[in-house]
Amino acid sequence: MIILGVETSCDDTCIAIIKTNRANFEILASFVSSQEKLHAGYGGVFPSLAKREHQKNIVPLFVKALRSAKMLEKNNEGLDGKKIKKLEAILERNPELFTQLKVFLEKYKKPKIDEINVTIGPGLEPCLYVGVNFAKALSFYWDIRINGVHHLEGHILANYLDQNIKIDFPAIGLIVSGGNTQIVLMEKLGKYKIIGETRDDAAGECFDKTARLLGLGYPGGKIISELASKVKTNNFVIKLPRPMIYEKNLDFSFSGLKTAVLYETKKRTPEELESNEYREEISKEIEDAIIEVLVKKTEKAIEKYNAKSVMIGGGVSANKKLRKEMKGIAKKRGIIFFAPKPKYSADNAAMIAIISLLSPNIKKTSWNRIKPNSNLQINGI
Repeated sequence: MIILGVETSCDDTCIAIIKTNRANFEILASFVSSQEKLHAGYGGVFPSLAKREHQKNIVPLFVKALRSAKMLEKNNEGLDGKKIKKLEAILERNPELFTQLKVFLEKYKKPKIDEINVTIGPGLEPCLYVGVNFAKALSFYWDIRINGVHHLEGHILANYLDQNIKIDFPAIGLIVSGGNTQIVLMEKLGKYKIIGETRDDAAGECFDKTARLLGLGYPGGKIISELASKVKTNNFVIKLPRPMIYEKNLDFSFSGLKTAVLYETKKRTPEELESNEYREEISKEIEDAIIEVLVKKTEKAIEKYNAKSVMIGGGVSANKKLRKEMKGIAKKRGIIFFAPKPKYSADNAAMIAIISLLSPNIKKTSWNRIKPNSNLQINGI
């Protein structure tokens, strides 16, 4: 069985192809077209620009994946005129994508794909629509089963990619990225309950916004972590708040931390703000504050729900300090800690492709019933 994964929830265009016999799976191809440099000037993702880039990149990336998987074959049969008219209607919102896909279908024959998994939410709606409409078009034209899947469930299941793991339940999942920060109680695969989440900014968003305040560029998490690792002195004695860390609930709030960074910078001279020492020290304090809150809240969840395993997922899960601290908490509690391989922490389509192998949430549907939902909740699937 061959499964195609499609992911366009934010600024990464992602395509993956996996082969499975249900007992195990092999990643035949997994490619990401990043828009990181494009959005750097905005200090964050600009949705309409991201949508345009998805439309431009998704078909070439699909061709690249098929070629890598040795599934790209020339078409000698031409196009089905009636289906092409319907295809144009499906891609009415994405005329550039229709033009590219029409050329592709004329040039290449249907590959041996049995199923398509596509992210339907949460995410940026203009971006989601590109991936969903692309997947719907292929599902319709080639008569292939399609599944709408949850982006955040993908981040949980990314722990299975290139790793042989066995999760003991109940488990606690910390999903932490640029757009989402949630603590999820996992009773089993496919059965999730949100027990804590951010009330404002996500952790990754806080990294990005504070980096922008400091003039460090985008994406903020990577830059701040790199600067934090260089700290050797403590000349500026910077102390930032740990929002909501002592409250009994499992929720987060990071907008106040961003504001505290703004007030901190206002106390400094232009020379201090531009010095490497200051940027390194404040970066360390920002990282420490965010990670400390994430770890403390997750530990509370582990204790409250008697968890036997804990795992992390999402772009921020690549952070080395977060991994080290979470591993320490798990060891102290005598439970198992899981983290995805760093290359699968960020958005990717392999994690979307494997969902139908691991999760019971996949329900049979048809291409014309698949719709994006930018606010899709993981406990609503």
